[in-house]
Amino acid sequence: MKLLLVLLLFGCSHLYAQSSLKNSMVLGEKIYLRKCAACHGKNGLGKEKRIPPLANSDYLANNQESSIRGILFGLKGEITVNGVNYNRKMKAVKLSDLEVANVMNFIQNSWGNKNKKSVTKEAVAKIRAKH
Repeated sequence: MKLLLVLLLFGCSHLYAQSSLKNSMVLGEKIYLRKCAACHGKNGLGKEKRIPPLANSDYLANNQESSIRGILFGLKGEITVNGVNYNRKMKAVKLSDLEVANVMNFIQNSWGNKNKKSVTKEAVAKIRAKH
């Protein structure tokens, strides 16, 4: 009986986590379209040699904290995305910690990106506080 209860609780928490990520992504897409799509494109493809793509992005997959810092504080200096060097300034985007988490969850799980580990507002707040 205890095993059944443990399995049931695990299953419910797993479903909640999946549902929570999906909800975050829905909210994140709205933020993305309002704040990010003008530069990175509605489809996340960026602008050739000027603005890096978010679609199928090795940089995004391997540099989650740097990506969050880029949203929070802007980004300058050279980065390499999918083998192409980019060296243009990105301005900070004025978003709350929850909005940053939602937009990160959206872009990390769209256009060929797959990162099922959700970004939380607490994780964003910790990064914001460090810098």
